[in-house]
Formats: sequence, structure tokens, C-alpha cells
Amino acid sequence: MSFTSRNEAAAALDPNPFWTLHEILKAGRWIDLSHTADESSPLWSGFTKMSRSCLFNLDQHGFQAHVFTHVGQWGTHVDPPSHFHGDLRTLDQLEVREQLLPLVVIDIHAKVEHDADYTVSMDDIREWELRNNAIPRGAFVALRTDWSKRWPDHASMQNLDAEGVSHTPGWSKEVIDYLFDVCGATACGHETLDTDPGSATSRSDFSLEGLVLSKNRYQIELLANLCELPEAGALVVVAFPKVADATGFPARAFAIAPA
Repeated sequence: MSFTSRNEAAAALDPNPFWTLHEILKAGRWIDLSHTADESSPLWSGFTKMSRSCLFNLDQHGFQAHVFTHVGQWGTHVDPPSHFHGDLRTLDQLEVREQLLPLVVIDIHAKVEHDADYTVSMDDIREWELRNNAIPRGAFVALRTDWSKRWPDHASMQNLDAEGVSHTPGWSKEVIDYLFDVCGATACGHETLDTDPGSATSRSDFSLEGLVLSKNRYQIELLANLCELPEAGALVVVAFPKVADATGFPARAFAIAPA
């Protein structure tokens, strides 16, 4: 009996195959892809920093409860299509099937080390596919630049020059179109504050973020720890509250990779 047929036979006898799957996943490496965020965390210059106040405390009330005030795009966060396009899906309209996905990591960190303005190219994608075969349909595609290692230093994340121009890596139009229109990706993510490179955002050009969201897909910004992942073979889980009509919210993302 072949290995495959033995597995099929075992699965047929298993009354709880999803519990068995959980045991398999537990044996993998679980990697947190979200930053810990607080009142001093980096965020887009147009947003106000998070604040919190204590509504109930242990000494007086026997329990604790805090009120948090923050923009939706705070810390590691999800941008649904409605963030840029009011006629497209809001946060609560994203389906749970879109939150557990095959994870593709496009690694350009070595190129970014030599050119902070580097944007991912179709050559980078083709090289990934030569090593790993086609990008799977429905994948979450993450752009590894190692920019997350600059967190939580806001100045380092922005990387401004003497003229106030930001120098950060980013996506490119041809790659975004290919991933979503040809490969059928479900979502994308990156380690920087923005989808667009800093040279574009410095002149208030957020067209690539608008492009991603125009495809009725979501993105995750300010991912962490992509350096700990294989470029193929892992799964990603992206969790966030189901807030009605929300145009963004902090997210907890994590990956499960082979041990």
C-alpha cells in the first residue's frame, strides 16, 4: 500500500479529521506577524496617536476596563476595499474564508538593503515561480523587505531625507495586476506604513493602495516577522473584529509554517 493510500485509509477511519489536522498544525512553527502597538507606535502622519483611559479599575471596582481611542489604521491593520472605495466591501463584509489562506512570501529584502526605494518587479515574481511553481489561487501574498525591523522607530520607518522625502520600498502596478488579475490572489500585505513607495507617498500619491482595494480585495499593513517564514508552504490566519461599516481596524495575523 502506498503512503498516499495509507493516509486516505486512515482519514476514512478518523471520526474527527479536523481534530487530526489541528494536531498536525500544532507541530508546525507558529509565527506572530503583528507588532505590539501602543500610544507611541508609528502611523501615517495624518493620523492621531492612540490614547486610552481607565473606565474601571481593580482597587475601586474589582475589575479593569479601558477605553481606547485610535484610528482604524493603527498598528498592524487591515484595509478593506471601502478604505478607498465607498461602493466596495467594508470590514464586516469580508468573508471568513478569506482569513485562512496559503501564504506566499516575495523576498526582496537584499535588494532593499542596497536601494531603499526599490519596488517589487515582475522579475522578482518570475524568479519566485521558477523556484516554487505557480502562485496558488486564493493566496495571501506578503512582500518581505525587512522594514519591520525598524519598528517602533517612527523616524526610521519613514526614512526621510533632508528635503523631507520618504525613502521606503513598495509594490508596483504590474505586480499588483498580475497577482490579483492573473493569479487570483485573495489579499496582500507588507511591512511598511504604505503600499506605495515613500517617493510616491511623499507627494500624496497612494494610487497603488487604491489599485489593490479597487479589486475588492483587502490588504494588511505593518506586518512583522516575515523573515522567519519560508517563501512557500506556510498558511496565514488574519483576524480582526467584525465592525459594521468599518474602513479599517487593527489586526492579529499569524502564520503556521512547517517545523
